[in-house]
Amino acid sequence: MTTIHPTAIVDPKAELAAGVEVGPYAVVGPDVKIGAGTVVQAHAFLSGHITVGQNCQIFPFACVGMKSQDLKYQEGDVTYAEIGDGTVLREFSTVHLGTKPGEVTRVGGGCLIMAYCHVAHGCSVGNHVIMSNLAALAGEVVVEDYAIIGGMTGVHQFCRIGIHAMIGGYTKVRQDCPPYMITETTGAETRVLGPNIVGLQRRGFSKEVRTALKEAYRFLYREGLNRGQAFERIRYEVEQLPEIVTLVKFYAESQRGVH
Repeated sequence: MTTIHPTAIVDPKAELAAGVEVGPYAVVGPDVKIGAGTVVQAHAFLSGHITVGQNCQIFPFACVGMKSQDLKYQEGDVTYAEIGDGTVLREFSTVHLGTKPGEVTRVGGGCLIMAYCHVAHGCSVGNHVIMSNLAALAGEVVVEDYAIIGGMTGVHQFCRIGIHAMIGGYTKVRQDCPPYMITETTGAETRVLGPNIVGLQRRGFSKEVRTALKEAYRFLYREGLNRGQAFERIRYEVEQLPEIVTLVKFYAESQRGVH
């Protein structure tokens, strides 16, 4: 059964599936849809046209679906936010609605969005992403599956973070961060430090894949080659595993340039 604490404010138009729990003083607006088994804890605030998946955990003072902070937003425009199944939004985290009419801010399934994190308008966060405390995504950022973003990291608008990427704490992300790699701010510069070997091993990537990524990194960053020359060396000297194809494609498609 759905359980709503007497002090919670849940609009009659809201759609709550079976097994939803709404805690003390939480607020759920009229255009909110919440999937089965999701728990909305005390003082959480859900408003706007939002969909929250099944078996999510919304911790105290988390805020989902508030109006975009983008000054281009026009009052009355209908925008959206979506949270995937099994995602956890910790205390004081925020996920805002899109800006342009019909725009959706998405957070995928199985994500852990830790305390005080921010996901701005129009962002697309993939599945199984971890954002550590106080990490913040500006508008229109894309974060691909299994990426990890360290605490207090700020990501500039329109940047892209690749699949299985790891971003160190306190990193200033102004360009795209390549898949499978560790990117970190050291001194005054943000640099790609190499493949996330330990993380990839833990996630079951073979030694063959890890070795190929090391070789690709060497050509891209350690041999003094320009990007075209590096691609050529990778093409002929590194086994064209799916991960290598994904890595090269990421660079080729980048709109902001890659760190």
